Amino acid sequence: MRYLALIAGLLLSFSVAAHSFKLGPLELGHPWSRAMPEASPSGAAFFSIRNTGKDADTLLSASTPRAEKAEIHTHINDNGVMRMREVTDGVAVAPGTTVKFAPGGYHIMLMGLKQPLKAGDRFPLTLKFAKAGSVTVDVQVEDGAASH
Repeated sequence: MRYLALIAGLLLSFSVAAHSFKLGPLELGHPWSRAMPEASPSGAAFFSIRNTGKDADTLLSASTPRAEKAEIHTHINDNGVMRMREVTDGVAVAPGTTVKFAPGGYHIMLMGLKQPLKAGDRFPLTLKFAKAGSVTVDVQVEDGAASH
C-alpha cells in the first residue's frame, strides 16, 4: 500500500511539473482557466511567468482559437470599487522575478467564447513577448474556484 501511495505521488508531481512551458529564459507555470456556465460569453486564463534571464521582457498580447478576442487585463481600485481594465502597454517581467496572472489581478480576458469552458477541457493560448517571441501554452479548464 505504501508503494502505491509513493507511485501515485510521483505521478501527480510529474503531471504538475509537465504543465509548465519554457520560452528562452521565461518559464510559464500552470496555465489554467475556471469552468464557466454554458451561457457565459467570456472567461479568463491564468498562469505565472518567471524570468530566469538577465534582461527584462514584456508580455505584449495573447490569442486563442477558443475566443473571438483575448486581451491582457488587470483589476484597479477606482474610488473603492474594483474594476477590470485592459492593459494596452504590456506586462513587464523583470529579470529574476515572477509575475502571477491570477483572479483579482492580471489575467487574459477571453471574450466571445466559441464554446463553453468545461472542466477537463484544454485549449491553446498563444502569448507574445517583446524579446522572447511567441509560445503556445496548453490551458487546463478546472472546476470551481481552484486555489493557485
